[in-house]
Amino acid sequence: MKNSDRWTVVDTGISKPQENMRIDKELLDELSPDSNMILHIYGWQGDCATYGHFVSPFDFLSEEGVLKRNLKLAKRPTGGGIIFHIWDLAFSVLVPSSSSHFSDNTLANYKFINNGVLSASKEFLKTTMDLEIIPEDFTPIDASCKRFCMAQPTKYDVVLGGKKIAGAAQRKTNKGFLHQGSISLMMPCPEYLSDVLLPHTHVLDAMMINTFPLMGNRQAREELLQAREIMQNLLIKHLTGEI
Repeated sequence: MKNSDRWTVVDTGISKPQENMRIDKELLDELSPDSNMILHIYGWQGDCATYGHFVSPFDFLSEEGVLKRNLKLAKRPTGGGIIFHIWDLAFSVLVPSSSSHFSDNTLANYKFINNGVLSASKEFLKTTMDLEIIPEDFTPIDASCKRFCMAQPTKYDVVLGGKKIAGAAQRKTNKGFLHQGSISLMMPCPEYLSDVLLPHTHVLDAMMINTFPLMGNRQAREELLQAREIMQNLLIKHLTGEI
C-alpha cells in the first residue's frame, strides 16, 4: 500500500474556531504526493459557528444575537453555508491527489468520505435502516435556508427518511482535497436560534424539519460530550480501519 492510501489521525484538541480553520488550511497547503490521508479531529472553545468562504454571515445572522450569545464565528477554507458547532461533531479529512481515493469527480470524493460517515452513523444508532447519500438538492423553504447547512439537505449529504444527519463542504487543489464535515448529534435549541438568526425567515422551521440528530432531542451537555467521543471513535474505525 502506498503512503497516500494510509491514514494518520490528528487530534488538535479544543481551540477557537479561527484556529481550527487555520489548521485545516495549513494541512491542505502542506499536502504532498507522498502524504498520508488525514482525519483531523478537533473541538471548539465555547459556542461556535463557521461559514463558507463566499458567505457574509451577517447577511443571515443577527449581530445583536451573536453578541448576546457570545457566538464565535470563523470563515472556513471550503464553501457551503453556516454551520453551528454547538450540537454537532465536526471533523475534517484530507486526501492527497496521488491517493487511489482521490478523484476528479467531486461526487466520488464526497461518496468516499460519506460512506464512512454513513457506516459510523448506523453503528451509533444500532440500526440497519436505510441511510443514504442523496443525489440532488432538496427544495429550500426560502432563499435564506440555502445558507444554513442543516436547514436544507443538499447533494451528497447523508440523510435518513429525508432528514439530514451529516453535511459537508470540500475544497480541491492540485495537491488533494479538504473535506470539512458536520454530523448532527442533538436537535438545535430553538430559543438559541431565535436569538442569533435574522427574523422573518424560515430557517429555524427548516432546521427543525430537516435535521435528524443521532441523539434525538436530548439537551444534556454531558450526554453530548459522551456522544461526540463515541462518534469520533466510530469515525476513526469506519474511515481508517483503526480501533
